[in-house]
Amino acid sequence: MPAYVIAEIAVHDQEIYEQYKPAAAASVVAHGGTYKVRGGSVDSLEGDPVAGRVVVLEFPSFEAAQNWYRSEDYRAALPLRQEAADSRVFIVEGTEPLA
Repeated sequence: MPAYVIAEIAVHDQEIYEQYKPAAAASVVAHGGTYKVRGGSVDSLEGDPVAGRVVVLEFPSFEAAQNWYRSEDYRAALPLRQEAADSRVFIVEGTEPLA
């Protein structure tokens, strides 16, 4: 069953964030993930408005998403994002397609 990493990212240092993006993208691909959403327009319908950009990654499983986040290659990129932005990141298990 697929799993999704969802991140809200409020960038405050674009220069450092630009260094993060290729390193993060390479680690996502190396761990079988794909980008489903990478920025773009957001319409906050309920609750607090989204602060910044939204990123959604799809992985083949919940475990695969966890393994990516904990991997050495992503952990090498992570400090750049943490320095460049305030983020909220979580993993959600997907469901089987409805018939």
